[in-house]
Amino acid sequence: MPKNVLGAELRPCSLDPLTGFYRDGSCATGSEDVGCHAVCAEVTEEFLGFSKSRGNDLSTPEPAHGFPGLRPGDRWCLCAARWKEALDAGVAPPVVLESTHEAALRLVSRSILEEYALDDVT
Repeated sequence: MPKNVLGAELRPCSLDPLTGFYRDGSCATGSEDVGCHAVCAEVTEEFLGFSKSRGNDLSTPEPAHGFPGLRPGDRWCLCAARWKEALDAGVAPPVVLESTHEAALRLVSRSILEEYALDDVT
C-alpha cells in the first residue's frame, strides 16, 4: 500500500479533475513516472501562471488527451521537482499532506511541506 509523507496510507488527491500519473485520482508513483507526480497540491492562479511560463501549461484544456485544464482551487498531482521550483520562486501552491506520496520527500523536506499544508484537508 502506498504511503504518504506522514507515513500513513496514501489518500486520493482528486477525482474531478481526475489526477495522478496513473489517472486514478491518487499521487501514487512508480519507476515509469519519471517526473515523480507525487505532490497533491491545490493549484493557485500564481502557480498556474508560473507553470505556464516554464513550458507546462496546466490551465488550457487539451481534449485530445482527456485533459480539462485546471482552474485555481483544483487539486492536482504535481511533479515534486516542479513544486520545489515553484517554492524557490515564491509561488508554491498549498499541499494536501495525506494525499502527497512519500516519494516527494526525496526533493522536499516534510517540514517544508507542512508549512504549505492546507488546513481543511479532506
